[in-house]
Amino acid sequence: MLLTPEQEKIGKDNFNEVVGVSRRDFMKGAAAAGTGLGAFYFGYEKLKGDPVRVAFIGTGDEGNVLINEHPTDYMKIVAIADLRPANRERTFTGSHPVARRGLNKVLGQATAAEVKTYSNHRDLLKDKEALGLEAVVIAVPLNQHAPIAIDCLEAGLHVLCEKLMAQNVTDCKRMINAADKNDLMLAVGHQRHYSVLYDNAAHMAKMGLLGDIKFIRAQWHRNNSFPNSDAWQKWDGAKQEDKDLLLKLEKSGELKEYGYETARSLIDWRLYNSTGGGLMAELGSHQMDAASIFLGKVHPLAVQGYGGKNFFGMEGVGPESAWKDDRDIDDQIFTTFEFPGKTHPVHPLNIAAKKDDPKTPSHERDVAVVTYSSMNTNRWEPYGEAVFGSRGTVVMKTEKEALLYKEASKDSPGGFEQRCWVVSSKEGGPVLDSYETAAPSAAANTAQQGMGASISRGYREEMEHWCYCIRTGKDELRCNGTVAMADAIMALTANLAMKHKKRIEFKADWFDPKSEAAPETDPEVVG
Repeated sequence: MLLTPEQEKIGKDNFNEVVGVSRRDFMKGAAAAGTGLGAFYFGYEKLKGDPVRVAFIGTGDEGNVLINEHPTDYMKIVAIADLRPANRERTFTGSHPVARRGLNKVLGQATAAEVKTYSNHRDLLKDKEALGLEAVVIAVPLNQHAPIAIDCLEAGLHVLCEKLMAQNVTDCKRMINAADKNDLMLAVGHQRHYSVLYDNAAHMAKMGLLGDIKFIRAQWHRNNSFPNSDAWQKWDGAKQEDKDLLLKLEKSGELKEYGYETARSLIDWRLYNSTGGGLMAELGSHQMDAASIFLGKVHPLAVQGYGGKNFFGMEGVGPESAWKDDRDIDDQIFTTFEFPGKTHPVHPLNIAAKKDDPKTPSHERDVAVVTYSSMNTNRWEPYGEAVFGSRGTVVMKTEKEALLYKEASKDSPGGFEQRCWVVSSKEGGPVLDSYETAAPSAAANTAQQGMGASISRGYREEMEHWCYCIRTGKDELRCNGTVAMADAIMALTANLAMKHKKRIEFKADWFDPKSEAAPETDPEVVG
């Protein structure tokens, strides 16, 4: 969606205006809060007592982002574990001046020197008593999420696992059941559940200000078609020390014990089906998580799509480096999901309404469509989601900005040039109106203050709340195992739909942690 700078500015002002009016008291409280924004928004408090003693297992790109963002008031890092020497080293020295500063800068060299290092999670767990370890953050390749998480849960440790939750739904259920059996907190890192920006946008949708949402368009497009431009291809640029060690472990067979057939499959794990989940798992799961939030966290009805390796690995297409690429995963995917609308028979609101009044109508044709695309050959539009409602459209841009535009109606105009405000309708509920004034109101300024000067992507807040729940015993995690499993089911079933070239209808027992049913073992899906 290409907008002029002036139109984008109007969209941002509109979003702030409507949030400031529709959540007036809440936003005033957020602006004046003495505690952190995350604590105010998501209902937790500053930690009472000592910070939770945590180890990080997996300190690659995402692990070091989390380490960079970790909340020192809530969490004390006592150890790290990673198979790769270079990853362990950069955990301390850093690899990016902002996103991955390293423990030496985050904690100071003296404190960072107290953090123990391990080459694998098994040796770390042997020392858990000496470390006083309470919890772990897991940011390893996808195929090892479940094995390592279950090892840690069985060892009595709380777990925050990076997304996607696991490589298959059966493993998701094993993780949930292990956490339940040991009475431990299992959180999964879909950080949009802790984004103040998404929280306000979802509240807007819940109030009905966008009207009836029939379509959400989501995308995460990239362009890796230039030579050596794919950030997921890391083998050639890896340190020789890492390669030598991993090749030695491969030759001895020890690497296979940790879940990797070859040294390269560990370093380039996102490119192979044995270790990763492709574009849908790594990128699309974020978008589908956002879509389900906007639609009221309902489960989808069906999915279909196309996925193909249309660029990499084809001689004569693109640069020679692309011809020789041996990745398994698709480089272009396009999927369509069907979600139930509010009057659909399976929607929770319709089910609840029927209990109060059995005559409440149901409509099986009340469906909201969500499309998701990810490609490797064009990045013209920024990643994000556009939520199309009958009364307004919200555009979520790179997790940092939200733009709102009103739909034209009989009584008031709409579009990119119109500023919005909130009025009461004849029926008594809030609706959008438009007006010509050139400046945002005091309410918009309050909303901006209430969301903070810089929008957090939610990493810090998800770790704060996880630690808070560990300390208090309050099982209030916004992205617990059951919620995260639903995201995994959407992504993994989409992969199956593309692989088998069929429309797949979701089944309720797939979403039940106590049921053994799963899409990857369902004969109607894979038969």
